[in-house]
Amino acid sequence: MSYLQKYCSNCGEKVIKKYAEGRERYVCEYCSTIHYTNPKIVAGALCVWENKVLLCRRAIEPRKGFWNLPAGYLEDFEKVEDGAIRETWEEAGTKIEIEKVFVVYNLPQANQVYIHFLARLTDGIIRNGEESIESALFDESEIPWNELAFTSSAFALRKYFEERKLGKFSTHLGTFPEK
Repeated sequence: MSYLQKYCSNCGEKVIKKYAEGRERYVCEYCSTIHYTNPKIVAGALCVWENKVLLCRRAIEPRKGFWNLPAGYLEDFEKVEDGAIRETWEEAGTKIEIEKVFVVYNLPQANQVYIHFLARLTDGIIRNGEESIESALFDESEIPWNELAFTSSAFALRKYFEERKLGKFSTHLGTFPEK
């Protein structure tokens, strides 16, 4: 588990880590509450405008200064597609229209699941958001592959360019590390 819980949210007593319901979990021995942890959902979009894709250079850690598809943690009470739309606006100041779920990418060691949608920019106008040093549209030959922040973005971009040649886009499942 990637996070440490010290106290029970039900009764306030200390919790211990022990085997419960098939795996190690945080359990309160006083009130018997089992505290479940769940992966974080990262919502993002592979945005296209006139055969170019949108990338944002990160202004924040982790991987500050590296390029990434616009993406971020899903907020409470937010639909995943709305999270992708919000994150694209926050990072690139642009509006998008979601077309389909394109990539589901598992990062079990980081307790994260990425959901990247295939989307199109509505007007081609991009800006730098608060979390981006730079936002730009890239042709396939211009992608800064060695400067990509996360494997989820590289996976989605590779799948996009492979399928663009075929003219048909499927939904892809990936996991880090790739085999």
